[in-house]
Amino acid sequence: MKLNETVSEPEQLNALALAYLGDGVFDVYIRYRLISQGQVRPNQLHRRATKYVSAKAQAAILDHLQERGLLAEDEAAVVRRGRNAKPGTVPKHTAQHIYHMSTAFEALIGFLYLTGREERMDELVQIAVDLIEGKEANAGE
Repeated sequence: MKLNETVSEPEQLNALALAYLGDGVFDVYIRYRLISQGQVRPNQLHRRATKYVSAKAQAAILDHLQERGLLAEDEAAVVRRGRNAKPGTVPKHTAQHIYHMSTAFEALIGFLYLTGREERMDELVQIAVDLIEGKEANAGE
């Protein structure tokens, strides 16, 4: 799903740029999952997707990954950069620390995508989906 262009030194990219890309990539994963389950009504798709892609959900996913020690050293470094990034504005109905954690999760997804670590990205997204769908007892085990 990439064009022929490459991004040089994705490890050096601004965390907010990584998060921008990660937001889109994670959104595509979730949209694909919902459509593959036979859900096709746009309003219903949007409502269900929000369960996965909201700042609150993404912060919970990242918290889950960190609590279980599931992040490699380089992934944890990207998460720290994403969490410490200064986004400028925070949505009105989202706590600042939740938004920072969500940004960190998106930065991680963007980093994995740009570095071509699709298998790892698939693994973490599956853990995220399991967590959101209430299968967290098995998530990451």
